[in-house]
Amino acid sequence: QVQLVESGGGKVQSGGSLRLSCEASGDTISNYAMGWFRQVPSGEPREGVALIKRDGTTSYADSVKGRFTISQDNAKNTLYLQMNSLKPEDTDRYYCAADHLRCSFYPSNFGYWGRGNQVTVSS
Repeated sequence: QVQLVESGGGKVQSGGSLRLSCEASGDTISNYAMGWFRQVPSGEPREGVALIKRDGTTSYADSVKGRFTISQDNAKNTLYLQMNSLKPEDTDRYYCAADHLRCSFYPSNFGYWGRGNQVTVSS
């Protein structure tokens, strides 16, 4: 089964950019649908941010459309999330997720998760 480790988070000012990476091991990400989710520490359900299906089709939450881009490099077995024009409301812990079959903005549809990486956007 696949293991996922996120990196690339940090602190940035409003309007800035960050790129998150999710390095996979144990299996090839081309075998999975992949997604990025985010969650505030209060324990509310994770919010789907961006998805990429096995055929390369991408989907985005309305809140990030036009600002975020999901992509993957199969040779590096790594998923990315390029985040531009960041806003304070993008402050969250961001999680990488994978599943063999399902791909939707419902976190329960993903069977494999990384531990998350914090993104903080200051105004």
